[in-house]
Amino acid sequence: MPNFSESRKKNRVTLLDVARHASVSRATASLVIRKSPLVSSETRTKVEAAMQELGYVYNMGAARLRADRSLTIGVVIPNLINPFFTELLAGIDRIIDAAGMVVILVNSGDLVARQETLLTRMREHGVDGVILCPAAETGMSLVERMVEWDLPLVQVLRRVSDDCDYAGVDYAFGMRQAVDHLAGLGHRDIAFALHGPVHSAYQERVDGFREAMSARGLDPGNIIRVPTQIAAVAEAAPLFVSGPRRSSAVVCFNDVVALGLSAGLYDLGITIGRDFSLVGFDDVADAEAMRPRLTSVATFPEAIGEGAARLLLDRLEKPDLAPRKLVNAPRLHIRQSSAYRQVQTGDEQKMRVDVLRQGN
Repeated sequence: MPNFSESRKKNRVTLLDVARHASVSRATASLVIRKSPLVSSETRTKVEAAMQELGYVYNMGAARLRADRSLTIGVVIPNLINPFFTELLAGIDRIIDAAGMVVILVNSGDLVARQETLLTRMREHGVDGVILCPAAETGMSLVERMVEWDLPLVQVLRRVSDDCDYAGVDYAFGMRQAVDHLAGLGHRDIAFALHGPVHSAYQERVDGFREAMSARGLDPGNIIRVPTQIAAVAEAAPLFVSGPRRSSAVVCFNDVVALGLSAGLYDLGITIGRDFSLVGFDDVADAEAMRPRLTSVATFPEAIGEGAARLLLDRLEKPDLAPRKLVNAPRLHIRQSSAYRQVQTGDEQKMRVDVLRQGN
């Protein structure tokens, strides 16, 4: 009776079989598998056709053993719901995939304890490196632990240390663009709506808003925290348009907050882009889909993801490189949600406040 395993070995198609079938050298066939740019498109097509015809299956496990690498990258993010992170991941995956590697994605839920558990599991699975958006309250001990584990780390969007690579955004410059735009439209009472836990990106946004307002001679203290859920953000809309701190415009922590305030202001009968101006931050895909279209500070998350991935690949090739930072410049995209400040008479302002109070 024939031995099944021996039969499989005899029938298994090798890379040499593929090379002969495609009339190329084994080295050339290997370059095709590793997606090397050194191979012409014609040769690549010929080798790939041979692989398909012969049923060749690349033995990734053996390749990992030869390279002493897992060819996997861990990515830890704090929030899978926010569309910003979807775009960020698209950029990371594009670069990692082109390098012949695979992304393992996990969600920390912005919890330090869960983040530590996930990083431990990634180490156990032998990932070659990690791209991490640190959970709020992450301390320096995390960086020290990654050094002990000899596990390359790139911080993305948020940072806890200057001793490892970082890819992010110049949040202060983005805030300055937003405030300058609204001030240029005649707005003086500009509020900042923020939410979520405190981390480096949170603080940089707050500091950037305050600095931009002060530079314009405007009150930098009108900062209002809103709930995290969009529905609850909508309920907070009256805080911005009534009372002693009422404003004519608001810069939002991100587009999620802008979406919630847009709904809340609509419920109050306020027309955005006429009665009130709204500026988002991040400029994700939903900004163009909103009505009126949302003026927002674009932070280009796909480009940030690509930059983080390249930093990690460089770190894997050259472990002794000095820590590097890639800080992208954001750009304000002006749409319909921001407009010139409407000057109201005292009677009109009193009527608006009375209506808001009745609605509450």
